[in-house]
This record gives sequence, structure tokens and C-alpha cells, in this order.
Amino acid sequence: MTDAPQQSRAYLVGAGIASLAAAVFLVRDGHFAGEDIHVLEELPLAGGSMDGRGESTGYVSRGGRMLEDEAYTCLWNLLETIPTLTDEAVSVREEIRAFNAKWPTDAKARLIGEGAEILDASDYGLDARDRMELIRLLVLPEEVIGARRIEDFFSPHFFETNFWAMWRTTFAFQNWHSAIELRRYFLRFMQEFPRMHTLAGVRRTRLNQYDSIIRPVRAWLESRGVRFEHAVRVTDVDFVTEDDGTRRVRRLHLDRAGRPDAYDLDDTDYAFLTLGSMTADAAYGGDDRAPELIRDKRDGAWRLWEAIAAKADDFGRPAAFHGNIDEAKWESFTLTMRDPLLLHRIEELSGNLPGTGALMTFRDSHWLMSVVVPHAPHFEGQPEDVHTLWGYGLFVDADGDFVGKPMAECTGQEILTELLGHLGMADISERVAATTTVIPVMMPYITSQFSPRTPHDRPLVIPHGSQNFAFLGQFTEIPEDVVFTVEYSVRGAMHAVYGLLGVDGEVPGIHHALADPKTAFGALKAALS
Repeated sequence: MTDAPQQSRAYLVGAGIASLAAAVFLVRDGHFAGEDIHVLEELPLAGGSMDGRGESTGYVSRGGRMLEDEAYTCLWNLLETIPTLTDEAVSVREEIRAFNAKWPTDAKARLIGEGAEILDASDYGLDARDRMELIRLLVLPEEVIGARRIEDFFSPHFFETNFWAMWRTTFAFQNWHSAIELRRYFLRFMQEFPRMHTLAGVRRTRLNQYDSIIRPVRAWLESRGVRFEHAVRVTDVDFVTEDDGTRRVRRLHLDRAGRPDAYDLDDTDYAFLTLGSMTADAAYGGDDRAPELIRDKRDGAWRLWEAIAAKADDFGRPAAFHGNIDEAKWESFTLTMRDPLLLHRIEELSGNLPGTGALMTFRDSHWLMSVVVPHAPHFEGQPEDVHTLWGYGLFVDADGDFVGKPMAECTGQEILTELLGHLGMADISERVAATTTVIPVMMPYITSQFSPRTPHDRPLVIPHGSQNFAFLGQFTEIPEDVVFTVEYSVRGAMHAVYGLLGVDGEVPGIHHALADPKTAFGALKAALS
């Protein structure tokens, strides 16, 4: 591998973790000069779906990512490079390792039943038929499974088990999602089978992922001269195809703060294009208002992919993913508590200190609500006397058990009422409501990457014949890997940079849980118990 030619430039569309990782790999492994890298982002902040913001009057994260040692090889490779913002001698990877050693996850209240009863989550409840159906899905090749749904492979009893309640809420699966994606998750995370009831395999960041990962990565890039251009929406891409079948990007069409603009690419330039977005058109509510459900694609991510997909048969089919909002949406919420009462009561109920538990799922909730209490502080600058809680509901159109209306129509305070009802803590509702801010977020495409699909609906990271462009993000095809993970975005970025630049190095292999006899035995034992 030789240094990139001096005149080479790279344009990265979007400033999510996939683009940021690609920029790091361009500098670290591709020997690009930082000033020759342009990150084009329509939003005012980098980070994409990995967000976290606010102040003591109201913090918010749209989601939280539970990382894992075995499966996240590319992410760890990236974060070993990046120093923390507080100590340049300590990498983000080292900080995560030390934090989890100090605050290991050991959930004691993974499932909560009616009357706030802590259920025995170690009893997975799988019977012989459930196990046979699970094995059948594992052994079928993807081309045979095709676009069929999870519910096509399992009997009703499977969906009533504790195992499914925990698995689906850990990873946000719906019964109508892609059976291929569930199969990949089973194979990728088989090591989690014996510890699903404690989630002991979960690894967390010291703060929310925006503060702990995105900000340090951006700081590293900016210190090397990488150019971040905000209020820039890429609206179209011009490709050319030569007689020998090779293809190149020649122009990026831009909307720069409302004005048309463009970047022309020479033969030595590169384009890395993020396709789609699972948090596009996210809308925020508040204590006294429900969030809007946006259906008309105001965010530019999907429109760009539609424009690109129209240019070649192998550039994917975005409609397969954004075409059914009602099967992709769900809603999350963040509590900002300025009184420790609710926090202390949750500690007493769960048996976990903040940061040592995991998702607590209300097994019989009509919304299928789950919550988690992070270690404090969870946000940069968070005061010592302020605490947060994050939660989400999978069934946002069902009537709540305590508020009697769909989650999608509830204000933040009504969501708090529902939560207190499931916790059996209505007796403290007046005091908690007066000292707690709740910010709900509706996300119309949050599980769109799980949509039933065919092999041609997602394009390859580097399409056939590409000389200077690659696709990034959750809607590309990486065989055997699992979407809805940070690892997927980072792995795709590494494939894109290494493949286009001919980097002398290998992308870390995908973890195959069943290749380890000990892991396979442990998973089998857990499934049979």
C-alpha cells in the first residue's frame, strides 16, 4: 500500500458512525491527509443515530447501544485508535473496558410481571417444538428463507416464552420482521443464550455513546484537518459507466443551506455514500405533548437513496425498507429526574444499582415497555443531583394499561404515569411528576433495516465495477453480519476503505459463536433448560 496521491480527495455523505469510521480508516490506514476529506452532513451535529443531548432540565437519547466483546471486533479496532477527551493516554476502548470492569452488568429484574412481580427470567420457557423450530431456522440457508417473516417459522407458543420476551426487547425484533435477520442474530449472538436473563455480556460506554464515542472520534478527525461541512444535503449523484463495465462517481449534487452547489470528482477522488437512515424524521415530544409521526420523508437520507437506486439495478430497493412505517416505528423516552425518590424505589425493586442492571421489560405491558437506569452521570456536564432513565415501547399503537390510550398519542407525563403503574409506584406519582421531565421520541424507521427483504434489496458495500465509490450504513449488504449494530456500520466502513484503496490489511473476521465448542454447548444447555 502506497500513500494516497496528493491530489486525492474523499467525500463522505452523512456524518454518522459509518462515515466517521471511514474517515478514521482513510487517515489511519489509507494515509489520506485530513484536509482532503470532506464530511457532508445536513444536520448541525455529527453522530447520526448515536445521539445524546440536553441539559439538567431535560436530557434525551433516541436510543442506547449495548456493545459486546466477542462480536464487535471492528468497533474495538476503531476505538483502540481514538483517545478519550479527558486523557490522551487512554483510548476509548480502554475506557470502555475499565468502566465495565468497575460496573459489570448483572440484571436481577430482567422481566417484571403484573403487580411489579420480579419474574424468574432464567426459565426461558422453550418446549420441544420451540427448540425444533429454532434449529430449523438455523440450518436453512438464506436463499431458502427469502423474504419470509419470523412469524412464519414459529408456533404461537414460542412468542409467549420468556426467551422471546427477552430476545426481542434486547434487539427490538417484531414478529413480522425478517426471518433472515433473526437467524443472523441467533448465529452472531449465540454466546448470549446462557446469559440472556442477566445480560452479563453487555458492554456499555462511560457516558452516552455520543459523548463517549462520537465526540472523541470527531475530535481526533478535526485534529488531523478533516473538514466537516454542516447544513449540506446531498440530493443526487452522477455516475458514469465505461465500456469495460467500470463505474465511477463524477459529481455530487448539493443543497448548501438552501443554495444549489456541487462537487466534481476526478479519477483519483472517492465518494462514500450513506444510504437511508433508521432515525430519519425522528420527532420529539415533551411533558405536555406527544411527538409527531412524520410520514413524508422530510429528512434527505431516503430521498438520496431513491435517487441513487434509480440509476442501477444493483443499487438496492429503498422502498423495501421505508415502505411500511407502521411495521418499522417505535417510540423511546428519556426521564430527567431532579429528585432521587423514583431512582431509589427502582433500586429497591430491581436489586440493581444504576449502571449494573439492564433492560427491565414489563412482560405483560400492552406497549411492551422496557426501561434501563444508566450509571450517572450519563451525559457530559450532568449535575450530581440529576439522574436519567431511558425506555422504549415496541407496540406504540396499543392502549396503555394505566393511561388507556396508545403510546403514540401520549405526552411525556402520560408515559410517566404508565411507567409508574407498571412499577407499582403510583403512590409517589405526584412528587415524581413534579420533579421529572419526560421527552418522548417517535422514530418512524427505527427498525426498517429488519424489514423482510430479498438478497437484492440491499446493495453491496462496493458494487461490482466500482472504481471510486462505496455505500455505507445499515442498508448495505455484509454477508453474515447483523444490522442495527454499531459494528455493522464500522465493518462496512472498513470494507469500503480497504477495498477501494487496496489497504494492506485484513478486516477483522466475523465472530462465529458456534465455532467455539464451549459456546455451542452453553447455548444448547440454555435452550434445553
